[in-house]
Amino acid sequence: MSIQWFPGHMTSARKKAAETMEFIDVVIEVLDARAPEASRNPMIRELREHRKRPCLMILNKADLADPAITQAWLDFYNKKLGVKAVALSCKSASEAAKVPKLCQPLAPHRDSNFKPLRMMIMGIPNVGKSTLMNMLLKRRVANVGDEPAVTKSQQCHSLNERMTLTDSPGLMWPKIEHHSDGLMLAAIHAIGRNAVIEEEIAEYLATVLLARYPAQLAERFKLDTANMDGVGVIEAVAQKRGCLLKGRGGEADLEKASMILLTEYRAGKLGRISLETPESRATMLLRSQNNPSTQSK
Repeated sequence: MSIQWFPGHMTSARKKAAETMEFIDVVIEVLDARAPEASRNPMIRELREHRKRPCLMILNKADLADPAITQAWLDFYNKKLGVKAVALSCKSASEAAKVPKLCQPLAPHRDSNFKPLRMMIMGIPNVGKSTLMNMLLKRRVANVGDEPAVTKSQQCHSLNERMTLTDSPGLMWPKIEHHSDGLMLAAIHAIGRNAVIEEEIAEYLATVLLARYPAQLAERFKLDTANMDGVGVIEAVAQKRGCLLKGRGGEADLEKASMILLTEYRAGKLGRISLETPESRATMLLRSQNNPSTQSK
């Protein structure tokens, strides 16, 4: 199944973001540290590069991601012109408080009451933009929820006399080019449930866990993962957690078991797990170039 999700309000949100970009100095782009490139909207990069705006790239939810892989991504991004990449958790007030100071060197000419530093938070849905906004302002001004696309309009606030901050709605792009990106975005819950089939996403996640984090998967669900595949993991989770269909002779409820696996992964209960590395990304891109038909299914 090809995963695509582009709610109607995002067209107007993109247009508004393009207009606002002219009047800001630094883009704060929030990514999910568990899947940084998959959660990086190419439209945001195009908008800021068109206006030649520098970027503070935040790998948020770093507390849920594999720290060694997160460091590899920081090294990767910090080689890019006009980009400063950092990893943090926007739920931590002390970590979020670092963001304005990290932005200031990117626009050193904007540091006075007459020329305040103007920042805009951007990113795809459900990566933590609104949480960051609320932490920086020390009050709830942006709605926060577990479902993607909670914020639907821009909000601009003054941090102090020298700094302003604009929060923009989560922006997806019209077509997800790579099938694996759609799977990763669904696994981290950046795509609405109406666009995905949970069993397919859980099978993908289970396959990644078997390949890269088998010990953590086995420990969480008390499984012997030897010779298992993705579907086998979901079936085993169903048995371990008592997910059985009523009146079906003990048949496993794979939908319920899939949601358990996804929910516990998203909450970090399986440990710190990343879905992609710079190397796996490069391999995927090379494969898609050599065989374009694999990009989307």
